[in-house]
Amino acid sequence: MATVEECRAALDKLVEQFDEVSQEDRARHVVERRLACRISDLGVTFYGRIHRGGLDQFDEVPPDDGRPAEVKLTLKSEDLVSMVNGELDMGRALLGGRVKIDASLGDLLRLRKLL
Repeated sequence: MATVEECRAALDKLVEQFDEVSQEDRARHVVERRLACRISDLGVTFYGRIHRGGLDQFDEVPPDDGRPAEVKLTLKSEDLVSMVNGELDMGRALLGGRVKIDASLGDLLRLRKLL
């Protein structure tokens, strides 16, 4: 199990990686969405926002604080760290039940093109 700090560092790294996505790809695939990333084994949730200008830093929020989010991810701490580090494929994690994503089909297709 990873720590809250390791999860926060992984999400910070994800923000940096998203900065490397070209402006052209962002313009084509990104619409503004609020994101919630629930780390099930730690009982914490991180909240962020994706938009054409980038991916905002994630803030830790109390579980079930009621903030609306169009894209909700639920996964274990180790899986988050492994995915951001390129050690775990998002598609395989989804098919294997290690990651749960609650989002519209359109949002899923857009995110797939960016990850």
